[in-house]
Formats: sequence, C-alpha cells, structure tokens
Amino acid sequence: MDLVSLPDRISSLRVFFAPSSIAVVGASRDPASIGYRSLDAILSGGYTGAVYPVNRNAGEVCGLKAYASVLDLPEAPDMALIAVPRDCVLTVVEDCARRGVKAVTVLSAGFAETGPEGKTLQERLLNIIRAHGMRMVGPNCLGLLTHSEYGRLDATFVSVFPPAGRVAISSDSGALGLMALATAARLGLGVSQCVCVGNRADVSSNDLIEYWENEPTTDVILLYLESFGNPLRFAEIARRVSRCKPIVAVKSGRSSVGSRAISSHTAALAAPDIAVDALFHQAGVLRAEGTQELFDLGVALACQPLPRGRRVAIVTNAGGPAILCADACESNGLSVVELSVATKEKLAKFLPAMASLRNPVDMIASASPQDYSRTLRTVLESGEIDAVIAIYLQVGSAPNEAVTKAIQDAISAKTNQPVFLCYMPDHTATGIAESAGMRWPCYPFPETAASVLAKMVAHAEWRAKPLGGINVFSDADYSEIQTLCREAAKNRGESWLTVSETRQVLQWMGLPLLEGGVARTAVEASEIARTLKFPVAVKLASHQIVHKTEVGGVKLNLKDEAAVRQAFEEIRSTLANAGKLDAMEGVLVQPMVKDGSELVIGVNRDPQFGPLIAFGLGGIHVEILRDVIFRVAPLSDRDAAEMIRGIRGFRLLQGYRGHAPADLPALERETGVRFVGERTDMEAVYAALDLYVLASHREGFPRSAMEAAAAGLP
Repeated sequence: MDLVSLPDRISSLRVFFAPSSIAVVGASRDPASIGYRSLDAILSGGYTGAVYPVNRNAGEVCGLKAYASVLDLPEAPDMALIAVPRDCVLTVVEDCARRGVKAVTVLSAGFAETGPEGKTLQERLLNIIRAHGMRMVGPNCLGLLTHSEYGRLDATFVSVFPPAGRVAISSDSGALGLMALATAARLGLGVSQCVCVGNRADVSSNDLIEYWENEPTTDVILLYLESFGNPLRFAEIARRVSRCKPIVAVKSGRSSVGSRAISSHTAALAAPDIAVDALFHQAGVLRAEGTQELFDLGVALACQPLPRGRRVAIVTNAGGPAILCADACESNGLSVVELSVATKEKLAKFLPAMASLRNPVDMIASASPQDYSRTLRTVLESGEIDAVIAIYLQVGSAPNEAVTKAIQDAISAKTNQPVFLCYMPDHTATGIAESAGMRWPCYPFPETAASVLAKMVAHAEWRAKPLGGINVFSDADYSEIQTLCREAAKNRGESWLTVSETRQVLQWMGLPLLEGGVARTAVEASEIARTLKFPVAVKLASHQIVHKTEVGGVKLNLKDEAAVRQAFEEIRSTLANAGKLDAMEGVLVQPMVKDGSELVIGVNRDPQFGPLIAFGLGGIHVEILRDVIFRVAPLSDRDAAEMIRGIRGFRLLQGYRGHAPADLPALERETGVRFVGERTDMEAVYAALDLYVLASHREGFPRSAMEAAAAGLP
C-alpha cells in the first residue's frame, strides 16, 4: 500500500491521543525495566481504556492478565506501546499489523541513531508500517502523553505528568522531552499533549504541527528541534498555523561544524544558523534562545492575549527593578510611554506624594495590595498602554497571593491588555499566578518579562500583516539559461559562471544591465569605452577571484581611451606578477555611476534549506558592516519589502542629511545590475529579489552554475 494521502496522514494521528485500548508489548515484572515502568505509568496515570500487557513468559503483570503475543489479544488495540529488544521489534510490528493495530509507539532504541546497520533496520520497520497503513511514533523515543476522553494517558516510562492545559509539546529529544514535562509541571503550565518523536521515521514534528492546527484542546505549540526533515514543508505549515496558534521553537545545533563554506560575499555573511532565523521569521515562529525562554514564552502565551501595540506601563513598589525593566523594554523595541496628565492626576489622588507617576509608576515601598489594584485599574482603563508589567518587591507583610488577588480585582472582563508579574525576591513564585480563575505569567526578573513581551509584540505584528504573494515573471527565458548552465557545468564541472555568461543569464532573466561589456584585450576595452560616456570603470572579469579590489582589479573614473588601455595592462601585469593570470577572463568596462547607494543582492544555496537570499549595503565594506538581511526562498512581496526596510542603512535609501534619496537604478559592483523604466526604485529592487529567487528555484539548474548565476556576479 502506498503512503496514505496527507489529510489521512494527519487525521490518522488522532489514534495516538485518544486510543480506546492499548497493548504494552514487553510489559515486565522487573520494576527497573522500561516495560514495567511504561505499563505502570499508564495504570497510575488514570487511563480508563483497556490495557493489555504482552509478555511471552508471564501470565500476569501489574495485576493484569498478560498475553503471549499481540495475536492472542481479545481485541485489536488502537495502539501498541513497544518496549522489546531491537531485534524483536520488526516481528512485533508485523504481529500488530496482522492483528489490526492502528498505531505503534516504539520506545526501543538501536535503529538509525546507531549507524548504517540500524538505519537499514529502521527502513525495513518503516516499510512494514507503510505497507499496512499504520502510524508510528519513534523508534528510539520517550513516548507520548495526552489528556482525552479516556483520562490521562502517560505512554512514557518516566511518570511525570503536568496538569491538563492547552499547550502541546513536540521534542526531538527524549531527555529534553522529560525536562519539558518536569518544567511544565513545576511552572503549573497545562499541557494538552506531548510527543517525543525520537528518530521521526514516520510521525514528525511537521505532522504534529498540522494535527494541532485543528485540535480543539491546543492553543500554543512548543517545539524542540534538532533538525528539519523537510524545511520547506515546515515553513509552509508553520506559516499557516502561526496565524491562529503561536509556535515557539528551540533549534539546537547552532555551531559551524559541518557547514559548507562557499567563497562568495553571501556565504561569508551567512552564519551557520542564519537560515533557521530566516525560516522562523518568515513562518512566524517565535524562536527561543534556549529551553528557559521556551517556557518563559509558553507560560505567557498560554494565559495572556497578544499585545495590540508596543506601549508598556511598569507598575512597581521598587525603583531599581523598574529602571532595569524600563531599560530592557526600550532595548527590546518596546515603548515605555509617559502617562497623560489626566491619568497622572487620577493616580495622585490615592498614591503618596513621593510616588513617581510618569511611567514607570513607582508607588514606593509602602504600597499596599489595594494600591496595586487601584493603580493597575487606572492604567489599564486609560487607553494609553498595550501591556503592563507589575513588579512586587516583598518588603512588608503582604504576601504575593494578596497582590495577585489585588491584580485580579483590578482587571475587568473588558480588559484585553496582557499583564506580566514579577515577584522579587521570591523566585518560587515563577510560573503561572492564578486568582479566581484568572492567570498571569510570573517571572523572577523584570528583564525576562520585557524580553517575552517584546517577542509577543513582534509576533502580533507579524500576524497583523498580510501574507503576501509570490510573483511570477513571464519575460524570463529559462530554456536558454538552462542550456547555458548545463554547458558550463559539463565543460568546467563545479565552478562559477564567467562574467560574460553571468551577464547573459541576467539579460535572459529580464534584468536590464548597465551598459558595457567584457573585453579580453586592451584594444577591445578601449573600443567598448568609446561607445560609452566617459568617465568609465574597468574591473577585473574573473569567476575565480571574488574580491577584485584585493588584487588591484578595479580602476575608476577613467576619462579617455588611453586611460582604459593603461588600466587593462596594469590589471594584467598585477595578476601576472602574482601568478594569477590564468584567472583573468578580461575586464568589464562600464560607465561610472555617480549617484545612488551601493547595495548587494546575493544567493547562497544552503545544503538543507536551498537558496538563501541576501540583501543589504554593498561595496568593499559589506563584510565589515554586515548590514545584510537573509531570507529563505521563495520570497513573497512582503518578504522583499521587509528585507529592504529591515537593513540599518535604509534611511540612506530614503535620503539623509544631504544624501539624496537612493535612485536605486544601479546595483553595481557585486551585482552589476541597473534598473530602468517606469518602475519605482523600490519596485525595481523587489523585482530583482523575486527574479533571483525564480532562477534559483528553477528545475534543471546545476547547483554550482545556478549559484554563479545568482551570486557570482561581476
């Protein structure tokens, strides 16, 4: 049987989260064994469905009748939890298929994670699963847990069960999955479902995200990812799901080990983890820097609405922590706005004269729970802020619970601004504070609240923008480009296109180029210059030497033909003396561009994510200033607009202190492209970005030749 269709693949996951019956294959009487601990976790967790221990050598396990084989069970269980030695797993799964089991969770290790032999065994296991239309979590996994109509199901071997809630968790690591469950329990963070996917032979994080999209008991999704099986599918799913359910992810493996180095501006600027940042940004995924921030964000998203804006009020009884909080807010892009005269007058009626009312609102150390209640109500009802961070330093006798109750009294049902708490120095209050059914995130440090709030604001802004569309261009001649690139790869192997070939590719893609051409002799260079308007620029044409200025390969402001010929000979002589003359294809002769800002567009093909697009300030300082933004292809028009407006130097493009607004008709040096016609400057840049993406995604292009067409430009 072929792999079932995608809708069936997603709906078929429900059997893991609401099985009416479970077989535990490998159930044991040894309390130290995984088989015993798995069965005990199910029984002690409160699961009300039928449970069948399977043990070939025992008639009873944990007080339940045991069966010698899955084939001997009185009914076909919905799911089998498999905890047997590796070499027995395939036989057990085949028995499950014959008995009609719908899903299996394979705890057993020793598969693809161990090497080639284990990988082959895992492939055979997956073939059995797919041949019978079954689903599998694992192998080599911790298992899963869920709350369903059959009660709590703990299908793991660790017996850690957080309270029921609306947060779903997927973890590539069993150890991190255990830590996630323990942390959620400690913080009081309610979990709907948690799956440790192990080797992801069948069920992946992508499948789970898509399942949770329409799962009614899940509002927030937390992920621990070690790798992407299919990054583009992840982006497609996450971009859709993130618009209704926040996704927070920790991605490990941020080092440069194993990354492929490519000698180009784009690759030099692209850190090993830059593609993940770009992918998460485009898909609306909130990236957590570590497991601590994963839960800091999870706690906030689980019990507070997204902010409507960046205006923050800080309410406190201690000035120092409030100042640190204000600093953290400002550094994270939030606005600690000064309150209006009317609001300050309302606060002055009940706060002591020594209180500071501007924002932060410092009620001083003697502030009572009632002061917190009245101050918060006044600030929230002012309409002047979008979120509140309340800091309480316990210096008197009022306990945290009294302040929490006061906050609850201050917040009416009509209030939809998020409220964050910080109780100092009582770090045991970290997690979720609750009063009368209302819940707030509580953090040990005010800077944490500011950082979490800033990421929530950014996510809210991402949601508020339209998704954008991907442009399709009909004037690009892909057949000619494919032929040229194939011939280049055939003749030279893994190498860059020449400058002449690159210019031809860009012309076929419909990108108007700056006038000029490639000359192979000094005479040819002067003849090309004669057809142009002086002054001109002469630049080394070489697909082997990336940084032309480093070898004296750029001559500017040449005013006549004699100067052009001399420039050619000087470049040729310099290369000959350095033993690099073979790298010289000739020189590129073009007219000087007097005005405008120098920009760079590049493409680096990431081995896992595919084309990675770069846009930023160009020129010889590009790798020093690193004012460059990356995105994963394909780009939408929204992505292109964000890239251009996202660089620090965008104000230069708008015009700044005598610097004329960027004409942007020329992206020279690294790209050699000039935009002309009736399009506005920004539209021209968007078109360039889109065309680069189209080229880099076109089927039939050799990898290195396509990189050259997009990034190895003169």
